Amino acid sequence: MSHLKLRHSVSSCVAAITHQTFHHFSHPHKTAIPPSFSPQPKHPQHLLSLLLKDQSQHKAIQQVHSHIITSGLFLYPSHNTLTCLLLFNNLIRCYSLGPFPHQALHFFTCTQHCRTFFTYRSLDTFSFAFLSHACANSDCTHFGIQLHALIFKVGFQFHVYVQTGLLQMYSSWGLLVDAAQLFYEMPHRNLVSWNVFITGLIKWGEVELACSVFRDMPARSVVSWTLVIDGYTRMNQPMKALTLFREMVEVDGIDPTEVTLLTVFPAIANIGCVKLCQSVHGYAEKRGFNAFDIRIMNALIDLYAKCGCIESAGRFFQEIPDQRKNLVSWTTVISGFAMNGMGKEAVESFESMEKAELRPNRVAFLSVLSACSHGGLVEEGLKFFVKMVEDCQLVPDIKHYGCVIDMLGRAGRLEEAEKVALQVSCEVANAVMWRTLLGACSVHNNVEIGQRVTRKILEMERRHGGDYVLMSNILVGVGRFMDAERLREIIDKRIAFKLPGYSLV
Repeated sequence: MSHLKLRHSVSSCVAAITHQTFHHFSHPHKTAIPPSFSPQPKHPQHLLSLLLKDQSQHKAIQQVHSHIITSGLFLYPSHNTLTCLLLFNNLIRCYSLGPFPHQALHFFTCTQHCRTFFTYRSLDTFSFAFLSHACANSDCTHFGIQLHALIFKVGFQFHVYVQTGLLQMYSSWGLLVDAAQLFYEMPHRNLVSWNVFITGLIKWGEVELACSVFRDMPARSVVSWTLVIDGYTRMNQPMKALTLFREMVEVDGIDPTEVTLLTVFPAIANIGCVKLCQSVHGYAEKRGFNAFDIRIMNALIDLYAKCGCIESAGRFFQEIPDQRKNLVSWTTVISGFAMNGMGKEAVESFESMEKAELRPNRVAFLSVLSACSHGGLVEEGLKFFVKMVEDCQLVPDIKHYGCVIDMLGRAGRLEEAEKVALQVSCEVANAVMWRTLLGACSVHNNVEIGQRVTRKILEMERRHGGDYVLMSNILVGVGRFMDAERLREIIDKRIAFKLPGYSLV
């Protein structure tokens, strides 16, 4: 092939990437290639080594991609086809696992439009499996459906790895009917196929159906058990999660991993059972998880705090060697003190964390602000907020503003709380923030600020009956019964909804 023809082929390839490719597949980002630049291609083995060395670096992946396109590497039949295929597959895989999976589809499309020695039939099972993963991690449903048809065309429709990739693709999109049809038509299913289908069902809230599929498995691994346990935990069904955990250990005789324990801890916290908390603590200690996994230790601190045993949480935190404590450890114990109303201890822990030369993040500041709010430590809370913005240069979100407003509102400093709320940008502010201030106005019977806050809330939402009721209670509290009655009439005219209260007692 002449240099002129090669340049023309590369230009056609770039046009395929930046314009309409593979049946109307497009991408908003364009890569400009100088028309007069066509470097000599490096050997595929060299590029493959670079790719495997820096496969997590997006810049390195793009550089390899760019060199393949600009040099016309795949237009040279003299190179080893197997090495080129390995390079092709690994580039697709790296893209599919990274933040830009759609670029894997662009690369695939480009190689087909450039008339390289890669044809559909020269690709292997890994090629199509990685392409399926790329489709699963992006929203390219049209491309994925065409890929499925192409897999039938080249004869890989019954290969277990390729079918599992397609199963993940359909499950990640929420096309559960298509996923189920594909799953039950598979002539051979491995353990990964079962787990992928179960994961997809749980992701879209079909936990009971996932459990039914789980029961049909010929052999279950600890991953399979963990998936279903986690599904019940996330769906706020802690008893079912714990029942499955006990069945896994006592009936199937499968030892849980640290990931399994991390899925069980939230279920125990939901129930608030101290004995269960102590049991799993002992089990983790016996299995040696505490000795090498700081995640388990942090989760146990959080679990004890949520079960109301803040003394045990604090004691367990102190037992962790200082060199093993990380930012999550400190943030967890600060949050535990906050949720148990121990504001002073939370502030002291935050200061100790700073002495340990750990830079607090947004979560740590949110925990200490919450502690200051519930503990009445207004001045300390304001100092932390200023430190977050000015010293640590962290941008507060709506939760941080909400804590400050709640803190000032509880202390009766409503004017300051309103001033803070007005400083929140319209893009960040929400009705919940203003309702927090309205609740404080109700407690302190401040009609003037309450009316202004109510107007702010009604600009965002008009059908929430609780807002009208709060303002009505403020008016009643200061003896303005006629105004309160008129406000009640507005509730009926606007058909505002008020969720009735209920008790578990």
